[in-house]
Amino acid sequence: MNKLSSILLVDDDKTTNFLNELMLRKLDVAEKLLVAMNGKEALDVLQEHCENTVPTCPVLIFLDINMPVMNGFEFLDAYSHLPWMKQQATVIVMLTTSLHSRDVSRAEQLPVSGFVSKPLTAEKVNSILAQHFPSAAIS
Repeated sequence: MNKLSSILLVDDDKTTNFLNELMLRKLDVAEKLLVAMNGKEALDVLQEHCENTVPTCPVLIFLDINMPVMNGFEFLDAYSHLPWMKQQATVIVMLTTSLHSRDVSRAEQLPVSGFVSKPLTAEKVNSILAQHFPSAAIS
């Protein structure tokens, strides 16, 4: 199994971030885990870790939809306009407690690779890895 260079968790719930980070560390799927509490913080993290193609630029982002300051959709809109992100092969998976059809249809217009219902589990992570990063999938 090859580790991903970096994963970014974006969620306003500290407990969710803590549990997801703990699980991802236990699975040992990434060299670096980054955490942001909202879309604005996530953009700042990306600027710091990606602007000059730094090796810690996340290749996988788990993104909550409902957050204060900047929600998941607002983040995706801003993200899609970043010129330096167009060169990155970043997979964005939206994490949600409910899959409303309006959210799914809205996300189809944005750079999202899929939806996963909360909570994030080892099985869900492995499924995402198998689909998007086969060499990093847990055997």
